[in-house]
Amino acid sequence: MVNYALQQLMNGICQGSIYALMAIGYTMIYGVVGLVSFSYGELVMIGGFGAYYTFVYSGNFFLGVIGGFMASAVWGIVLYILCYKRFLEAPRHISMICTFAFSMMTKNLAQIVFGSEPKAVPSVFENVTYTILGIRITTLQMIIISVVIVFAICFTLFLTKTRAGTMLRAVSQNKKASALMGINVQRTVLIGNGIGCALGGVAGVLLILYYASCYPNLGQLVGNKALTSTVLGGLVSIAGSALGGLSIGILENLGIMFIPVGFRDVITFIFLVIVLIFRPKGLFVRKGTR
Repeated sequence: MVNYALQQLMNGICQGSIYALMAIGYTMIYGVVGLVSFSYGELVMIGGFGAYYTFVYSGNFFLGVIGGFMASAVWGIVLYILCYKRFLEAPRHISMICTFAFSMMTKNLAQIVFGSEPKAVPSVFENVTYTILGIRITTLQMIIISVVIVFAICFTLFLTKTRAGTMLRAVSQNKKASALMGINVQRTVLIGNGIGCALGGVAGVLLILYYASCYPNLGQLVGNKALTSTVLGGLVSIAGSALGGLSIGILENLGIMFIPVGFRDVITFIFLVIVLIFRPKGLFVRKGTR
């Protein structure tokens, strides 16, 4: 029983790492644009398909990651042009409704272009299983966790050590004051939205490798997981959102020790409701933080 629990914990850390990367990207979009996007799951799915076709034609893992990153970044630019650019000064619900319509459009376009049937993801590296202290760890799990850590570190350094990152942080705090300081707010919002979408695309690459399949409805559920992770982190905290995603992955995998596997997704939303009742600002937001 102990070994099984540790095995589920390991699986939860792996899956939670993917959720954490999605949540970081979602927090980036919310922090810079200031809106909750209903199309984030579909951007994750686009990244998955970008990687899938890169895998098919190149068979290279690193090119697949770049393909997923770029596919979601480009589609994120389309999202910005259609849903955000003209409505930055408009009431928030207008852009929010636009992202909902964009989500439906993207999903239906994907079904038309890629087909509705799940596609088996080709193997791009040898997935060896290692046993350490009775816990099975696969090459895929180690790669997923490593990729998430690398992107999280690079993203943190970008935000804290570069001029573009400083402008992004300034715009996320106050758009009008940033404009008065000479920052091009529209361009900065475009960059922030593109980076957030691209991180979702990388998460999509890891998801299709983890589940060994890619399909147009992939984004429907993972978009909800990204939103839930971000809410648990307080919406504006990147570290909190990452911890929220990791917590959900661990909770889901430990939960199936006691309930049927088919109910694993219910665990997430029950946990979210409980958190919103007792900690409406999120689990990882300190008192006094806005």
